Amino acid sequence: MAKELSIEEAVDRARRAQEDRIEAIRVLAEARNELDTIREDGARELAELQARISERMTSAERDDVKAYNAAVSAGWSADELRKIGFSEPDKKARTRKRAPRKTTAQTSSRTPAVSTTASGLESDFKLSDDAATPQPAGV
Repeated sequence: MAKELSIEEAVDRARRAQEDRIEAIRVLAEARNELDTIREDGARELAELQARISERMTSAERDDVKAYNAAVSAGWSADELRKIGFSEPDKKARTRKRAPRKTTAQTSSRTPAVSTTASGLESDFKLSDDAATPQPAGV
């Protein structure tokens, strides 16, 4: 016949079984923490690597544009370079468009015949180009 367990033995066996289960949870928690750390470190390292590669690409593209422009300045046309096997750079150097120059004729033609004075009253005088002497409108 099977030996009956005492209360203390039953509790002791249950406690050991519970401790084994708790240890499995401890091991799982440690593994998950390690995985999270590796993911965070990997994401940071990946971002740093992408930034370094991007800097290198930008520098190489800038050098390519300079070399292409130097070839054009040396007398090669874009068509000749294309026939040789060098297409225009993917990233062309950006050039700023210049605003058209304003001449004094454009500026003085915009002056209204009737202007408002500092006091808010209208005046029949307009300022001449030298802005020193007021002249009657229509002169």
